[in-house]
Amino acid sequence: MLRMMAGVGGALMLTAGLVQAQDGDALLGMSWDEIVETARGGEVNVFMWGGADNINAYVSDYIGGLLEEEYDIALNRVPLTDTAEAVNIVLGEVEAGATAGAVDMIWINGENFRTMKQADLAWCGYVDKLPNAALVNFDNPAIANDFGTPVDGCEVPWSRVQFAFAHDTARTPEPPRSIPELLAWVEANPGRFTYPAPPDFTGAAFVRHVFTHVAGGADALVGPFDQAKFDEAAEQTWAILDDLEPYLWREGRTYPTSITQLQQMFANQEVDLFFTYDPAEVGTAVVNGIFPETARSYGLTDGTLANTNYMVIPVNAANKAAALVLQNLLLSGEAQLEKAQPEIWGAATVIEPDRASEAVQAGFASLERHPSVVSIEKLGQAALPELQADWTSAIEDGWIDNVGN
Repeated sequence: MLRMMAGVGGALMLTAGLVQAQDGDALLGMSWDEIVETARGGEVNVFMWGGADNINAYVSDYIGGLLEEEYDIALNRVPLTDTAEAVNIVLGEVEAGATAGAVDMIWINGENFRTMKQADLAWCGYVDKLPNAALVNFDNPAIANDFGTPVDGCEVPWSRVQFAFAHDTARTPEPPRSIPELLAWVEANPGRFTYPAPPDFTGAAFVRHVFTHVAGGADALVGPFDQAKFDEAAEQTWAILDDLEPYLWREGRTYPTSITQLQQMFANQEVDLFFTYDPAEVGTAVVNGIFPETARSYGLTDGTLANTNYMVIPVNAANKAAALVLQNLLLSGEAQLEKAQPEIWGAATVIEPDRASEAVQAGFASLERHPSVVSIEKLGQAALPELQADWTSAIEDGWIDNVGN
């Protein structure tokens, strides 16, 4: 049987056997009980960003434990630094005609999902087979569209996030609360701010915030890519970020390579501001003693980007039945509630709690937000839609060519 495990340093060890990818059409013709029996005793290889210990523990220990206990399925979590690594594995396998792929599931959204969908790398049409899909409002545009790309039953939502900044109230009691204020603050406080260099996902999102500000707001960029609009905003955006470099950490001669590095820099007081796509991360860092108790996350008055992240099953996944069982488990009210606990992750749910059991509803109603974490309701009052993938890739490439170089 195909096995893929994470080795030392995240290296992957592959052992190919004679297993064939499970027939997706055959699975779609089965009842849910038949799918579960087909999956029982197997394994599922999940490729996902591995930069957060609490998320890794939730998946490997909590979800993996339930999967093993209830279904006798082994969950193999393969850590990534960039989701594109997994997409490229699937692409290479499909191009080579490999029918028993090493990747059974990918934590994904945005440009990576669009790439998989356009290249017919994603298995589609199975969502109605998942009993717990009934807990999700798939008519919600924030779930039905992934960075402007229609989901069309080709992936299943897992969490919702919204970009937020963080500061230490003991060191920076009055942080900048808009992009114009931030740009002015950086110049007034040289060396106390930086951002991860794109293509880092979170660093690229920061650049998009500046680009959106220059363009006159998210409404100016909603819809298909427009080269004329891009060129008009890009020139000023690159000029702003170029002019900002002398005031950045180490005078902009180098940038952090990941959000994990920026988190550590904030913890070490090398910089005074942190930002993340997951505000709950700030509370988790306080609980774990990484950030001081005086750390607080906050939104911007001119808004921050919000999106949904998903799980996708590749078209050539060797263990599709086990992947379906896992996706159904991830959508369960109990698993979503566990993920929402501030000491576990604090992630915003993708299900409608009032569609879940009374116990799950009561659990969501009694959730206590960590004092370091901005409320989802307050943050959501100024949520900006994510741009379509053509915009995000053009902005990322433009930064690399005009600022990063």
